[in-house]
Amino acid sequence: MLVLPGSTAEVAAVVAIARTHGVSIVAQGGHTGLVGGCQSHPGQIVLSLTRMALIEAIYPDERVAIVQAGVALEALQSAALTHGLEPGIDLAARGTATIGGMVSTNAGGIMAHRYGVMRHRVLGLEAVLPDGTIYSDMTRVVKNTAGYDLKHLFIGAEGTLGIVTRVVIKLEPLPQSTATAMLGLPSVAAAFEAINLALRVDAGHLRAAEGLWQSYIQLTARAQGWSEPSFPLDQPICLLLMLGGANQASLNEGIEQIFAAIFDRHPTATGIIAGSKRQESDLWRLREDTDQLYRAHAAAPSYDVSVPLSEIEAYVEHVTSGLNRIDADLVPYIFGHLADGNLHIVLNRVGPLDTALSRAVDHVLYAALRALGGSFSAEHGVGSKRIPALVATSDPAKLATMMLFKQVLDPDLTLNPGKVLPIPTQAREKSQ
Repeated sequence: MLVLPGSTAEVAAVVAIARTHGVSIVAQGGHTGLVGGCQSHPGQIVLSLTRMALIEAIYPDERVAIVQAGVALEALQSAALTHGLEPGIDLAARGTATIGGMVSTNAGGIMAHRYGVMRHRVLGLEAVLPDGTIYSDMTRVVKNTAGYDLKHLFIGAEGTLGIVTRVVIKLEPLPQSTATAMLGLPSVAAAFEAINLALRVDAGHLRAAEGLWQSYIQLTARAQGWSEPSFPLDQPICLLLMLGGANQASLNEGIEQIFAAIFDRHPTATGIIAGSKRQESDLWRLREDTDQLYRAHAAAPSYDVSVPLSEIEAYVEHVTSGLNRIDADLVPYIFGHLADGNLHIVLNRVGPLDTALSRAVDHVLYAALRALGGSFSAEHGVGSKRIPALVATSDPAKLATMMLFKQVLDPDLTLNPGKVLPIPTQAREKSQ
């Protein structure tokens, strides 16, 4: 059954009825998740928030927006733009990803190094609890020490503890101008040199620093028919940099200063500065057109990790050599948000992998991450696909506390069972 409520009250009514009859609910947003977080099964109610797509208010002086959960990120970006503002978060699926889904997965994106992830953008929210009760804390201020900050129970919980229906979002001033460049560099260390220069540039501020390893950018460039004689795609890593600020001339000067410093330190580096908005868009398409991976390798296994910046180069070498030991033909496409350490890794295989191979790959990618201070899931969540990784890598006390919250708030497994946390055997038998 598909249900399309138009208000928080209607969501609460659906949840209350479902719980009374012992039926579970899967809330769905824009269907842009990659870990099976909103997959449903026969006998469940699918609750779509499509109709709850109202931008209720924007307060320009407060730099705050109040939106319903079904609002697409791009719609909020467009509405905020009229006030010279932005949500402080951006990602490639902006046209489809919804605010409720982004809150529920604690989405990150390309500006997390500057403005944080979704957890840092939410001032208040409204959610429906598993018993149909409406939890409402629509706080519009940053400073709030009035007891436990319970909104964080729902941010990143993927609809397992409550269904987010309304959100208060912090907004940021939108820079008047941007400057974009692509650098071809001999190493990850060289990429961080460029990022550090960009973080300290006087002309503006660093908006994005995206790393594209050679196999990835060669694939997207080939698929798009993109080429530039002065920028051969033969370097181990390319770095897509964007600066933002008030003055275009100053930003261009800042980019040129970064170029000069990098070329002085690394004479073999290459680079291209976008000379127009069209050229800027073309460079960003090389990064954001991830669909090309799945056209080349249908249902390719994808992974999403966070690695401390100082460990990235060694981690990539570890992953590449580890996958090679499993199978010499197993090659990763790697790209991601270098300024915050979030790497996306996609394998050149048609998925899904068989169980033995999947476990071997997981071990290579995840075994050392906790000791390094990283995470097996940076911004895609856990869903149904990453539960084994959560169990294998989490601190036992953390996992037990998560299970306790689920048991207390949703003992009947009404909301999104089988996602984020494993279902205990006794509860699984009851649900069946």
